[in-house]
Amino acid sequence: MSAPAIDIHRILKLLPHRYPILLVDRVLEIERHVRIKAIKNVTINEPFFTGHFPHRPVMPGVMMLEALAQTAALLSFESMGEQPDDNTVVYFVGIDGARFKRVVEPGDQLVLEASVERAKAGIYKYKVRASVDGETAVEAELMCTMRKVD
Repeated sequence: MSAPAIDIHRILKLLPHRYPILLVDRVLEIERHVRIKAIKNVTINEPFFTGHFPHRPVMPGVMMLEALAQTAALLSFESMGEQPDDNTVVYFVGIDGARFKRVVEPGDQLVLEASVERAKAGIYKYKVRASVDGETAVEAELMCTMRKVD
């Protein structure tokens, strides 16, 4: 069953990330324990564009993967059905099969999608894809785990 969209205020409650590393602007669709669809509006004001590349701004692939990981983390937290505390963090534990197929530039809207492939022994595996105007920018499989930190 799909849940309502998630706005930036709820995202800020669920994720520990803040500017300049918060990379999800809004969740459009979420089906707990199954899938999520979110967006990142890419603007020229992103701090990474000053160095990547000044003459031709391109969103770094690692930042697209981070946006996808944050999207997957939102799916995890919403699926738990409870508010994570300040000591709950979702960590990357693996990235497989990452393929970059399209550059992402200022003015693009990155559509972020993640679906649960497997959850076992506290390790979650997601199939993820980011696209612009229906064209795949990156796809991969991400593995994450949720941990308490002191």
